[in-house]
Amino acid sequence: MEKQEYNGGNIVFPNPDTADTDGLLAIGGNLEVPTLINAYSKGIFPWYAEGTPVLWWSPDPRMILFPEKFRISKTLQQVLRSEKYETRFDHSFDEVIEYCARIKRKGQHSTWITDAMIEAYKRLHIAGYAHSVETYCKGELVGGLYGVSIGRVFFGESMFHIMKDASKVALYYLVRRLLEWEFDLIDTQQSTKHLKSLGAEEIPRKKFLELLKESIKKETIRGKWESG
Repeated sequence: MEKQEYNGGNIVFPNPDTADTDGLLAIGGNLEVPTLINAYSKGIFPWYAEGTPVLWWSPDPRMILFPEKFRISKTLQQVLRSEKYETRFDHSFDEVIEYCARIKRKGQHSTWITDAMIEAYKRLHIAGYAHSVETYCKGELVGGLYGVSIGRVFFGESMFHIMKDASKVALYYLVRRLLEWEFDLIDTQQSTKHLKSLGAEEIPRKKFLELLKESIKKETIRGKWESG
């Protein structure tokens, strides 16, 4: 693991293969839009706690979800058929990321979505690279997710729900949209049982970087995705 080098204000990231065994690659730098685009394009993402320097990660193995392998449980099928939820894209990005930051999660005492991270991803959203999928019930935001899109890769960052299955519904509609647009994969970064139950799988970092290199050559669909 190394500290980042600076060149005229631009950050030069170390080779992901030099990351620690837990995936920590570099310390320091900034969260400006060009820095984040550069990082994600190389399979690197920020993840750190309030009061510490920015930490950059590239774990091995990497958990990803191929859109065509998304698993729809019987319960989710029932929820979708009930039409109790309405889903939109890029309608309330700021609210989604703020919910993701403050919703308490089991076994988690603090959030990695710091104020600086929130502002950084809001800038990415304005620049057309960060997107949200929102789930509403009777007009109230009850779940959603956000992430970054470069080429034909969607880098999932976080999701939340305050009603059962609301975040799964958001993911379902994201996957459907990505299939329509022929996206290659969703990067879910960290391995969890929940993601595995939805069809996500672990692959070696080397394989992930190979897939990423080819996918980011494709056109990035920037701007508001919006429903429809």
